[in-house]
Amino acid sequence: MSSLSAAPFGRVVTAMVTPFAADGSLDLPLAARLAQHLVAHGSDGLLVCGTTGESPTLSWDEQLALIKTVLDAVGEKVPVLAGTGSNSTAEAVEATREAAALGAHGALVVVPYYNRPPQEGLEAHFRAVAASAPELPLMLYNIPGRTGCSLHPATTARLLDCDNVVAYKAASGNTSEVSALRLACGSRLAIYSGDDGLTLPMLAAGAVGVVSVTSHLAGVELSAMIDHYMAGRHAEALALHERLLPLMEGLFCTSNPTPVKAALELQGWPVGAPRLPLMPADSSVRDTLSTLMAALRPT
Repeated sequence: MSSLSAAPFGRVVTAMVTPFAADGSLDLPLAARLAQHLVAHGSDGLLVCGTTGESPTLSWDEQLALIKTVLDAVGEKVPVLAGTGSNSTAEAVEATREAAALGAHGALVVVPYYNRPPQEGLEAHFRAVAASAPELPLMLYNIPGRTGCSLHPATTARLLDCDNVVAYKAASGNTSEVSALRLACGSRLAIYSGDDGLTLPMLAAGAVGVVSVTSHLAGVELSAMIDHYMAGRHAEALALHERLLPLMEGLFCTSNPTPVKAALELQGWPVGAPRLPLMPADSSVRDTLSTLMAALRPT
């Protein structure tokens, strides 16, 4: 498991896709093999049942089965986080308790979506989740483009009196979110980039790592970029950032995780199509991804 005190869940936390069999059911053996592959290729933390893992279309029983499968496969090597967020506080509380009981090393808890609570409601929501499993470290997840509201830095700072609120996934699409959080919370809160393409500038603003999609395909390179930056080799980090950026952008050419699932299929991982209402990648997306992936291969 990671010993990086400043990055409690590792530097490169891959938000794992959920593999489906041909009939649409979970492919748990493939999920275990993919988790092992990711850990062997640059990931020092894994997130199961996040947005990339299609949590909105997974039943709770499916989510618990995935968490257990990945913990059994790699839980002795790297931290495994469970996505336990919901726009129902009662559901988020129950999911977080169950993830803790399974032995998850942490939970990613997204800002409640659709119902757009005020800051007081967000604070009460996260306090209830934190209290439900006080020994389980939590990463708060702010992604206003999907949730319809944003967790403010001042609210986040108040939540730091919950001992298990230790990290924050910043996915507002700008680096100023990191600076605002640092000013409000100091260094106690470990901030992770929620956008692959912003990882390097967010590191410069004080982030400690990334919750990544690109690491499914280029985890070694992404880890090297972060290592270069942390060691003061900024030119080398910038060169890798520029090399990876086309793929990072290509993986979000349509709704995540459609592109990354197609890219994994091109690599020989039969992870299946996303569940409706998402759609499989069309031929133009697959062709674009094939070209971008070929450009990353050593010449």
